[in-house]
Amino acid sequence: MQTVKVGFVGVGGIASIHLANIAANEHANIVAVCDIVEENARCAGEKYGAASYTNADLMLQEEVLDALFICVPPFAHGDIEEKAAKLGIHLLVEKPIGLDLATVEKKHKIIQDAGVLCATGYCLRYLDTVAIAKEYLADKKIAMVRGHYLSAFVHTPWYREMEKSGGQLVEQATHIVDMIRYLAGDITKVHANMNLLVSEEIPNINIPDVTSVNFLMESGAVGHLDASFTQPDHRMGMELLGNQFRLSFEGAELTIVEAGHTVIYRSKTDYYAKQAEDFIEAIRTNNKSLILSDYENGMETLRVTLAANESHQPNRLLSL
Repeated sequence: MQTVKVGFVGVGGIASIHLANIAANEHANIVAVCDIVEENARCAGEKYGAASYTNADLMLQEEVLDALFICVPPFAHGDIEEKAAKLGIHLLVEKPIGLDLATVEKKHKIIQDAGVLCATGYCLRYLDTVAIAKEYLADKKIAMVRGHYLSAFVHTPWYREMEKSGGQLVEQATHIVDMIRYLAGDITKVHANMNLLVSEEIPNINIPDVTSVNFLMESGAVGHLDASFTQPDHRMGMELLGNQFRLSFEGAELTIVEAGHTVIYRSKTDYYAKQAEDFIEAIRTNNKSLILSDYENGMETLRVTLAANESHQPNRLLSL
């Protein structure tokens, strides 16, 4: 395949980054965009020389696409993935890939049966520093994991509603959960405490503004993750602790500490650009290994965050 014909469902937020990266890719061409807000679809279509739609079904009916970026809020996926997959269209689905695990599992089966490539938007996996960390940890035993995602409130109206976003853990801190899974292995048990304590004045809010998650990993390692949107700045990262070593991320910067020796690696990678580049190349060469987070992985990370949400309600430890 010489040029990958790409479509977009959703053109706001994260889609604007993907659109710019695909437009800059010599092996891809944006042929169609769709957004329920007509003005947004029209503007994106004009900017990138693409046909614009407000109805995804009509776009799939009218356009010949090789790949589709699905960049809609977690509550708004509907059956876009299923319809595109059955047409043989490869997919990049932004995280989180849904809010209901049974629905996501059905989508996964349809995508598998269709035989299309499907990436999910866990972009941090494409960092050069993450590759260094993964290589360093190959022969290491991890004993403890500590993660954090601390930020300001997102004013997008649907974000504040649990039934539409799943809360901060599902919608944002999912990136740290996925990094933990990528570098330290699967999580088998979770228990979370959450509360809405200092943000009650925000209209229509029902998601917690502070979250604390304890978890146990398949390896036996123990872990903890904090999330909050009460802060004036943004910090996200994690630490992996083992015998006489500590590996930590603060943003994209990696620090490895050993007895008497510390090394800091600063990332030189635009991880969104790398993710888009590898997705297009995977389609062109039919090389699935270039996709570092497929739909199944997106489903397993979602399983952890939804279980954490559920464990908070009856206040019990949940096994995955």
